Amino acid sequence: MEKELYDSYIEILREELLPAMGCTEPIAVALAAATARDTLGAIPDRITLLVSGNIVKNVKSVVVPHTGGLKGLAASVAAGIIAGDAEKKLEVIADVTPEQIPKIKEYLEKTPCTITESNSGCIFDIEIRTFCGEHSAAVRIAGHHTNIVRIEKDNRVLFYIDYQDPFSENTAAREQSRKKADRNLLTVENIVRFADEVDLSLIHDIIHRQIAYNTAIAEEGLRNAYGAQIGRILLSSYGDGVQNRAKAMAAAGSDARMNGCELPVVINSGSGNQGITASLPVIVYAKELGAREELLHRALVVANLVTIHLKTGIGRLSAYCGATSAGCGAGAGITYLYGGRFREISHTIVNAIAINSGVICDGAKASCAAKIASSVEAGLLGMQMFLHGSQFKDGDGIVTKGVENTIRNVGELAREGMKETDREIIHLMLQKIG
Repeated sequence: MEKELYDSYIEILREELLPAMGCTEPIAVALAAATARDTLGAIPDRITLLVSGNIVKNVKSVVVPHTGGLKGLAASVAAGIIAGDAEKKLEVIADVTPEQIPKIKEYLEKTPCTITESNSGCIFDIEIRTFCGEHSAAVRIAGHHTNIVRIEKDNRVLFYIDYQDPFSENTAAREQSRKKADRNLLTVENIVRFADEVDLSLIHDIIHRQIAYNTAIAEEGLRNAYGAQIGRILLSSYGDGVQNRAKAMAAAGSDARMNGCELPVVINSGSGNQGITASLPVIVYAKELGAREELLHRALVVANLVTIHLKTGIGRLSAYCGATSAGCGAGAGITYLYGGRFREISHTIVNAIAINSGVICDGAKASCAAKIASSVEAGLLGMQMFLHGSQFKDGDGIVTKGVENTIRNVGELAREGMKETDREIIHLMLQKIG
């Protein structure tokens, strides 16, 4: 594998497999708030928040960790203002003290916070303006969760990046907005080759952390009654077979994460749920098969990079449920564990896409766990179909000849075809912003 491509794939894993505490959209809001507070140099006495509809959608119904069960945008702001450490990025509220929790609630109740939906056209957009007396500070995060593009104090710009939405129709804007490692270099064939060849010592810490963090939160979700308890219900209803355990562990991780668990996860494509979905089924199957650590790590490389590859054409936030892509990634990783390579993995991905594409994202909440279980099932069924000589073929719906062409179709469906769906979901959900 050529060095430039090899190095890019390593960098993609380093950029994407990051630790995060809590659902990443409220955490991004808390990061913006903590950064604005630091810039202001004081606790604000009033706040205005301007956010894109997809941010509102993904914050509205999820519990913000370390807040005593508070939900919503204003709670995310209050947590960031009172207890946030902006230097910790997606772990901005990981170290809230017991003494700070009641202060977050008190601040939320007494401080005016005006929330408005943005019309900037940017899918991922958070802009907070804080005030203390005659002084003000503003911060904007756009594109992805830690991408601060503007900081102001007293209407003077301190930091600015000319951000362009990567899904703009303008080609130059798309090129300008790419991260250091170009996700468009990903292909299924090269992902499999990279997994076979990569020096695991270069990514050992990243993958090991993903295994440790995501397993711990899944086990916590199975021990305790978080959310709709999808993981626990799966085990009690359908038994302890490896296929059911794979679904239950992934669902339980989401059960805990969506409902206030204060354990971190390692994310994928900006999402903890996608990080959980891509990794935990592979971990469960590796244990069942008695796979060596080296094989598990290589299978997780496949699962993570396939997930990122699918998400690249879709975008960070969409009406298309991201767990669907991660379920395909999990199926690909498990196929690798069983000895499958490019041909087998390609058919697994295409089959899984044909089964579950079109599941909507109507925000982060308890039902994400059930969607994750469904997505893992689709990935596993996609693998079993091919093992039994069955597959979906060119012309079956959005499936077309070649795995890369089918992946491109999914990107177009999610990014372009579901724009109106996204607007309608937001309209139905957001009668009240808070």
